[in-house]
Amino acid sequence: MHKHGKESVHISRLTLDGLIITMGIVYGDIGTSPLYVMKAIVSANLAGIDLNFILGAISCIIWTLTFQTTFKYVILTLRADNNGEGGIFSLYALIRRRKKWVFIFAIIGGATLLADGIITPSITVVSAVEGLQLYNPAIPVVIIALAIITALFLVQQFGTKFLGNSFGPIMFIWFSMIGILGLVQITHFPVILKAFNPWYAYNLLAHYPMGFLLLGAVFLCTTGAEALYSDLGHCGLKNIRISWIYVKITLILCYLGQGAWVLTNPTAIIAGINPFYSLMPQWFLMFGIVMATFAAVIASQALISGSYTIISEGILLNFWPKLNVKHPTSIKGQMYVPTINWLLWFFCCICNLI
Repeated sequence: MHKHGKESVHISRLTLDGLIITMGIVYGDIGTSPLYVMKAIVSANLAGIDLNFILGAISCIIWTLTFQTTFKYVILTLRADNNGEGGIFSLYALIRRRKKWVFIFAIIGGATLLADGIITPSITVVSAVEGLQLYNPAIPVVIIALAIITALFLVQQFGTKFLGNSFGPIMFIWFSMIGILGLVQITHFPVILKAFNPWYAYNLLAHYPMGFLLLGAVFLCTTGAEALYSDLGHCGLKNIRISWIYVKITLILCYLGQGAWVLTNPTAIIAGINPFYSLMPQWFLMFGIVMATFAAVIASQALISGSYTIISEGILLNFWPKLNVKHPTSIKGQMYVPTINWLLWFFCCICNLI
């Protein structure tokens, strides 16, 4: 799929610039998961907060990122390229002559990416903006989120080259920020490091009420992992694999830090406070909210651009009716599909209002 910044030919080589640009292209969605994953987990828990529960939840997150993202995508799936290109339809084009029936799975994969293009802006932007309620609980988070989402969809018709060049540096700052915030909390409660032991994940699933249902919340931590494969042709195998090392470390540090904070402030969770923003000291909070909002916009833009690409490829493969596909800028591969743009905007608004 296409994203913004330099053309893929310039970033596919393993360079420092390529690594930073890759962070902005590939990891927006999975990188903003810490905004809502821990809140979803503790909100879904009916048995109360205790040490084994939090250790189990964090352990599930760590091993999900290890098996689902690192092993499945980074190690295995990235090897299944089609002349250097990735993505569900590229994979389908590679094998369709031998296995014609796999078009069913290709359509399902494309549909799930489109669904992600609706869910990601809806959840991520709201989760980022809700930090403002720590200043004033009466702030209309949903209205602000709808305004940001509407503005994002409005600018698509003009192209987003002016935004794309900043994606990489912003996401590098974002990952560095969440990693440091998590590390600070870990030093206050180092027992949380026991979560690396997979026994705690097993204990959560085996002995807690509805433990397996909590996996739905846990699995949010790997949302957007498909971008590692979809953007293979634009970023290059080495850039994705090397940058993932840093991204994964910062994500795990952030989740561990949130778990440590929850265990030291169990009454605050009952009040519905988001553990992510609670990692931040008061003087840092506004900067953190701004960075979270920027990261949420980048994650949303990645899925919007991916939706255009998947529709364009679907049209070529006769999986989708022919639509007007525009190219608003001179950047290679950048496109805009008006019909899809406004359908995504409509459903994003519905999801927010619900």
